[in-house]
Amino acid sequence: MPFLGAHESVSGGLHMAFARIDKVGGQALQIFTRNQRQWRHPPLATSEVDQFLQEQSRHEGMIVASHASYLVNLAAGEEGLRRRSIDAFVEELRRCEQLQVPYVVLHPGAHGGDGLEAGLARLVTSLDEVLATVPGSSMVLLETTAGQGTGLGGTFEELALIRQRVQASERIGVCLDTCHVFAAGYDIRSKSGYQSVIRHFDESVGLQHLRLFHLNDSKKELGSRVDRHEHIGAGCIGVDGFRWLVNDDRFTRHAMILETPKGDDLQEDIENLQTLRRLLEQG
Repeated sequence: MPFLGAHESVSGGLHMAFARIDKVGGQALQIFTRNQRQWRHPPLATSEVDQFLQEQSRHEGMIVASHASYLVNLAAGEEGLRRRSIDAFVEELRRCEQLQVPYVVLHPGAHGGDGLEAGLARLVTSLDEVLATVPGSSMVLLETTAGQGTGLGGTFEELALIRQRVQASERIGVCLDTCHVFAAGYDIRSKSGYQSVIRHFDESVGLQHLRLFHLNDSKKELGSRVDRHEHIGAGCIGVDGFRWLVNDDRFTRHAMILETPKGDDLQEDIENLQTLRRLLEQG
């Protein structure tokens, strides 16, 4: 059975995310280790790290991931922005090493109109620098994107090229976001469609490199190239699009994390996880 969970707030301290995932009954957790709307932050205090590691030890077996700041664009053509992005991502990766977080999810960035090859080249150069600066075991997971504007990562082939070109490719994996791939044109609504998409991913990237899932329905239609998350079964993918995934025997040890809208009481997370668990029970 997959590890179902959600992205939770770290308000009140990084360690507080564990109380929130407990409240919703999750088995996997994603967090921001820092305010994702700001470039720089002070280093983690020893007490912060200790509290987080203590809670993590109490949740043995829970898969934990970090999501990098949305400000980061390692493919940027403007050198000042690319340098700030590298510095910010180096800081993020160091925080993950301190917190013993195995995965950090990263949007591949955007080429800004310079073309796919130029964007990919800058992204690979940036990743090479980051990974050489921060040795360790935390893995960077390139997130599939909706292919909006000049964004990279809207096709499986682009993700494969990035992995192949990065020097430390063993530290590069993929996070598949259901909303994003659907918006990019990959139709997972039917069983045959789902199987075709996963086969395409395997042939392009390799299933061994698929480490994490984001489970989000889509407010927008297939191929819209617009990233708008909706609650499970309430969007254009529909509930059956998730049935095939959560019951796929190849992903029984993978984390599947919600990034759907929620209020402070987290009731939406509870309801979405209940929907996913019903799909597991039904098979």
